[in-house]
Amino acid sequence: MGIDRQFPNLHSRSWPWCAVVPDGGVTLRSNTKISVLLVAVFAAVVTGAVLIFGSGSDTSSADADSRVVRADSHRLDTATSGDVTLVEFLDFECESCLAAYPVVEQLREDYAGQVTFVARYFPVDGHFNAQNAAVAVEAAAQQGQFEAMYQRMYTTQPQWGEQQSSRALLFREFASDLGLDMDAYDDAVADPATLDRVLADRDDGLALGVQGTPTFFLNGEQLTVGSADELIAAVDAAVNE
Repeated sequence: MGIDRQFPNLHSRSWPWCAVVPDGGVTLRSNTKISVLLVAVFAAVVTGAVLIFGSGSDTSSADADSRVVRADSHRLDTATSGDVTLVEFLDFECESCLAAYPVVEQLREDYAGQVTFVARYFPVDGHFNAQNAAVAVEAAAQQGQFEAMYQRMYTTQPQWGEQQSSRALLFREFASDLGLDMDAYDDAVADPATLDRVLADRDDGLALGVQGTPTFFLNGEQLTVGSADELIAAVDAAVNE
């Protein structure tokens, strides 16, 4: 697979996880397993995950399901057959999300037409430019360029991540490179509604008990995975169920 060629050690090591901490910051847990949501066959694992992280919400099951994917959620791919949906709550400045990015891209290639892939914003306060990045992506999305800007953020993260000054002007350069209408882009970035759209995703994540990134939901159920192999196996099991 392409992942093996690009990241030969990815399958053999556990993923780190960018976790929200009580003071609003972030910590990188190198041995903490990533929260992912999967089907009922993994109910025992789900129970353990809830005990560890807490439900984060007392909402009903139906309300929780509606929070996982909204009508306006950004879909990278929509399944033409089957009803498997993989949702990721992500932070563009999160190194763990960057590590997961090529795995998700490979899954998109391997399960094209069989799985709906949804990306949702979850900027962590401790990442200085996470919110700026999400707003830039959302502004691009308003011109139909969500995926292009989403990919640009990950492929350039080493250039701008972990910096303590605004990189909004660099993100504007990305938008220009993509050929966006820059007046419309600037208006969108300045519009409070754009940030509200980003924070609406984060609010849903918090209500669902998301405590770090990347957190995945697969068909609305939870699974804790610690490697690319485990995530791939989970998606494969859902597709072939």
